[in-house]
Amino acid sequence: MADYSTPGDGQPAPRRRRADARRNVDALIEAARTVFATSGVDAPAKEITDLAGVGVGTLYRNFPQRSDLVKAVVESGIDAVADAGHSLSATHEPAQALTEWIHRLTELLATKRGLASALHSGDPAFSGLPGYFLQRLGPVLAALLDAAVADGTVRDDLGAEDLLHVITQLSQPVPGRGLDHNQRIVDVFVDGLRHGATRRPAAQRLRRTGSS
Repeated sequence: MADYSTPGDGQPAPRRRRADARRNVDALIEAARTVFATSGVDAPAKEITDLAGVGVGTLYRNFPQRSDLVKAVVESGIDAVADAGHSLSATHEPAQALTEWIHRLTELLATKRGLASALHSGDPAFSGLPGYFLQRLGPVLAALLDAAVADGTVRDDLGAEDLLHVITQLSQPVPGRGLDHNQRIVDVFVDGLRHGATRRPAAQRLRRTGSS
């Protein structure tokens, strides 16, 4: 149904309402991410809405089921890691960009208290998440890996999809251990990626950069 309200009739403009609604959704996702990390995915709704600064009605209007909110939090985290790839590659040498990005992925996977059990609960709401994970992160990792391989700072015998699966396994939460444990184990693996790589001469690297 069309909305004919204007700023002059005492009602907020449609664009303003859409912006407000988007901010509410973003605030709820951010609050839920924080609350889930400390209290788990079964935390009371009011704990989330109080942190977001909105009412419980706003939560249920945007996320009718708890699984809807969990899915939104997971997708938001995946998007943030995916989006970091470009900025890291623009500001770091290829191998360092790859390493920093892997650290962000490890943090995403290792610090989501309760999300793993929720995602394996069989809820149909989560059925598309594995595909979303690969679709968003696979190409980013492939680009970072290809750049490091071309630079001669990372070995070339492991593909992006295999690397993604390995990092996923190494990043799983370990009872009694924190993120530092996961990062340390992942760093050992990343060191192995560098072992056996042949650093290209500076002139070759400059020619490759200039031709891209």
